[in-house]
Amino acid sequence: MSDALNYLVRVRPDAMKAYLAFLKQSGTHLDPKTRNLISVITKVHAQTENGLRQYLTRALREGASANEVLDALLCAFPALGLAKIVWAVDIILSMDIPEFRPATLGAPADWHRVCATRDLPAKGTKRIECEGRNVFVHREGKSLTVYDTRCPHQVTDIPDLALKGGRLTCPKHGWAFDIADGACVEKGNRPLNRFEHRVKGGILYARW
Repeated sequence: MSDALNYLVRVRPDAMKAYLAFLKQSGTHLDPKTRNLISVITKVHAQTENGLRQYLTRALREGASANEVLDALLCAFPALGLAKIVWAVDIILSMDIPEFRPATLGAPADWHRVCATRDLPAKGTKRIECEGRNVFVHREGKSLTVYDTRCPHQVTDIPDLALKGGRLTCPKHGWAFDIADGACVEKGNRPLNRFEHRVKGGILYARW
C-alpha cells in the first residue's frame, strides 16, 4: 500500500478495514488471472504507475500472457482512451519484460553489435552496455552466451558487482544464477534470459 493508505488505515481503522474487506470480497468469484487483469485496467485508468507495475507482474505470475494483457488494454479502449493506453505501454516497455518483446510476440527482432570478440576475456564474464541495453557475455573457450542483465523476477538491472566468481545474485530479492548456464540456483525458479547471438568478422552480435 501507499504511505497515504497506510496513514488512513492507522487513523481511520474501522472505515478503512471495511473498504479493504470490500475490495477483497469483490473478486471472490473471479479467477486470480482475471482479477489481476481487471486491476491492471483500473491502475491504467487512474494512471498509478506503481500499481500498474505491481498488478502487471501479478497477472503474469497468475498465468496471463503478454497478448492477454495487451488485449485487455485494447478492449478497455472506450473507457481508457488512447493516451492512457500509450502511457501504460511506455511503462511496460520500460520494465523490459521478455514476454512483451516484439520478437517474443512474433515481430521481427533486430541484430545489435555488442563488441569485438577480442575485447572479451578468454574465460569469464563481462557486462557490456549496448544501444541502451546491458548484457552479460560469458565466454568459455570458443563458447559464448549472451544474457540479459535484467533479473527474470522483477526485471531489476543486475550490476557488475553482483557477480562473484560464477554466481550472479540479484541485489533486490536475492535470486541467484549460475552464470555458466543461466540456471537459477537460489530463491527463484526462472533462468536468466538469453539472447540469440552470432559472430561475424570478429564482432559479436545479439538479437532482441
